[in-house]
Amino acid sequence: MVPLVSRTILGIQTVLILLAVFVPLAVADGLPRTFGWTAYGTTSGGYAVSVAIGNALADDGYRLRVIPAKNDISRLTPLRAGRVHFSATGIGSYLAQEGVDEFGAKRWGPQPVRLIMMSWSDVNIGLPVVTRDSGIESTYDLVGKRVAWVVGGPALNSNMTAYLAFGNLAWDDVTRMQVSGWKASIQGMIDGTIDAAIASTNSSMLYQLEGSPHGMRFLPTPHDDVDGWARMNGRAPWILPHTATSGVGLSPDNVLEGGSYGYPILLTYAERDEQMAYDLARLLHVNFDEYKDAHSSGVGFAIERQVFDWIVPYHSGAVRYFREIGVWNALHDAHNQALIERQKVLQEAWKSIRSSNQTDDVFIDLWLATRRAALIAVGMDAVW
Repeated sequence: MVPLVSRTILGIQTVLILLAVFVPLAVADGLPRTFGWTAYGTTSGGYAVSVAIGNALADDGYRLRVIPAKNDISRLTPLRAGRVHFSATGIGSYLAQEGVDEFGAKRWGPQPVRLIMMSWSDVNIGLPVVTRDSGIESTYDLVGKRVAWVVGGPALNSNMTAYLAFGNLAWDDVTRMQVSGWKASIQGMIDGTIDAAIASTNSSMLYQLEGSPHGMRFLPTPHDDVDGWARMNGRAPWILPHTATSGVGLSPDNVLEGGSYGYPILLTYAERDEQMAYDLARLLHVNFDEYKDAHSSGVGFAIERQVFDWIVPYHSGAVRYFREIGVWNALHDAHNQALIERQKVLQEAWKSIRSSNQTDDVFIDLWLATRRAALIAVGMDAVW
């Protein structure tokens, strides 16, 4: 006969086993088993790391659909329409928040976007790449050259505007080559019709450019060029000094002194379900080892590399997770709330003029003036 104590322990063990079988673990109850996000095209670093993340999450039973898109507008349009849950975007996240460039058109306006996580990797993001046979060795040499302008790509164009400013140039000093998307800008360089475009050092299509008859090189922005950096940050405050050790032709022994920012930037809208945002942040964190080495941008999602006081606010669900694991503090909270307040100011300013009947060009001028006045009135930097 089994002693009473042993039978009691056996009964407890049986109950615990049954509980483990029949009570589901709250792993990611808010995230659909099949979910989607947009990214740049299939040859971009953002698409490649998204696929790597999807492969890692598949082991937990999730299917990530990565939808390639040509530019910022086409990445955010499906997100705004509710056809995808998130977007792996670039500095277009900030432009959308601010309602500037293409996002200043009547059909857009300032967007209430929220961050989940972003990659701060060893590469340089959004800097000029040029053909080697163009003779361009610095941003100062871009004068008179054929420079890509991507339709519907305000982030790419804003970055190029900033790098032109580094070289004390503007778009009037170069030949603007209009293209339909980022991939088309690099293809133009391969074909020999474009001299310079914006890219990231780890963009896979650059290997094709490197192997073409025209070759390629990245343009540095030396950190000791104080005047150049002042001009560039006056146009693009999101670009920070960074030395790349990863990317096409780069290594710890062959570095590139330039500028960078987080990319891809994984974001959604403020109204996204909090539990869904929480679950995605958690899955990205706990599965980090499964995708960190699959692409050079993967390592940038390490929790210790996250910047919690950047220029776009985090989603409340992601904040809840970061707070739970002890990486989010009161200062981060205050900064985040200030950014949310900035979005409210922008959206109220937009509401005051969005019913205006002016033509698009006149409307955008009206909006930029209204936007600037609203921000300055509450002591916030208008930037534009």
